[in-house]
Amino acid sequence: MTRSSSRLVRFSREVSDAYGRRYRIGETPEELIGGPREHQKWRAWLCLAAISPLQYLFGFAILGLPAAGAWDPVARMWLLALFVVIQAGTALPCAWLNRNRMASPSTLVVTGGVLAATGLMTLGHADSLATAAIWYAGLGGIGAGLVYSTAVSTAARWFPDKRVSTTGFVTGAFACGAVPGILALTMARSADAHVIVYDVLAAVALITVTIAGRRLVDPPPRWWPDEIDPQLWAIDHSLNRSLPHNVPAVREFPPHDALRTAALPLMWLIFASISAVALFGTGFASQYAVEAGLGATTAGLAAAGLAAVSGLGRSATAHLSDLFGRSHVLGLVLAIEGVAQLGLAGTGHLGSNLGFTLCAILAGLGGGAFYAIFANLVLEFFGEDSVLQNQAMLYSAKAAGGILGIGCGALLVSRLGHDVTFAIAGGAALATVCLLPLLKQPGRPTLPLRP
Repeated sequence: MTRSSSRLVRFSREVSDAYGRRYRIGETPEELIGGPREHQKWRAWLCLAAISPLQYLFGFAILGLPAAGAWDPVARMWLLALFVVIQAGTALPCAWLNRNRMASPSTLVVTGGVLAATGLMTLGHADSLATAAIWYAGLGGIGAGLVYSTAVSTAARWFPDKRVSTTGFVTGAFACGAVPGILALTMARSADAHVIVYDVLAAVALITVTIAGRRLVDPPPRWWPDEIDPQLWAIDHSLNRSLPHNVPAVREFPPHDALRTAALPLMWLIFASISAVALFGTGFASQYAVEAGLGATTAGLAAAGLAAVSGLGRSATAHLSDLFGRSHVLGLVLAIEGVAQLGLAGTGHLGSNLGFTLCAILAGLGGGAFYAIFANLVLEFFGEDSVLQNQAMLYSAKAAGGILGIGCGALLVSRLGHDVTFAIAGGAALATVCLLPLLKQPGRPTLPLRP
């Protein structure tokens, strides 16, 4: 054991708060990783930004890829659906590897970056659906899942006192990072230029994830920043602004106990429903703009605005959920998504370029903000000990959302048209809002209203 590691062990200790939660204090990030913890957050952000074109660029990029014109319109959208299924499904094994310390965060992220870059490059050169399914959806989906799950969990562990805003900030990169690529494709006027853009994006993803990801490190279990008193933070409303509206879990729920509650299955259903609507908007907004005669420029601006606001809006809504309560802000977010989808249906039908772009931006706000809120609802419903596995089970609902929103959405578009299908998506999002009053924290009794 080195002198520095001996010093860390000697001065670290555990304390408990009023709820029985334990914290490891006495170690600074400078002692653990040789620098401030903000470096870990930014490394995670860069990794997610680099791989984001895999999902948020597809709906617009598929319009200009050379081989895609010969593919069946429904079949090519199932490529994106398959990618989402594999990316979301990777969360469970990734959480297991992370939980059992079978692989370090840097190993998982760098491996995922190589696979994600391969998927990006292959999509631009694939000459058949089978090739794209194996390399883009298969390997690219696994790579994106490894990077996403690991980077988000590592950043959140370094900011247990700011978990909501950190999760929103880091996951927002998974959308914002696609904006430069969308704008580049908007300016590209030929199919060959589209391929070059994809090659450049693949190279950027490989280099960025390798450099930023190789220094991602998890803190010790239950680590807490030394400058904040965790016992005071657990009960002081002026120090912890989320306390009046967001109470901690009544006990720790391992995955099998969480599944036995009514809360996690209902949460899974809500997550699957709203992710289906959000993914449908991401995948089909650009195509609808072109079909409605709004032009490639409007399609590109709509895709870029949707991705940018989807990323930037997560931190803002995460902060609002601290102040006003997760459930209340989540209901507002789902309602915004429903109204935005209905707006896309109406403005696309009327041929309004400005209206369509604004509704796409609104859809980005509603379709991105719920990810960070749900991640922290899991923590506050089921506790800290098994948060990675419980979050992974919830995030697997995105796979169902990919099948419903993209795969089945493509079938509906082929039969009913974009305007009707977007209207159906808006109605589904608004119907999901009605399920939120049924979502109750397990183990905590509901008090009757006083007259």
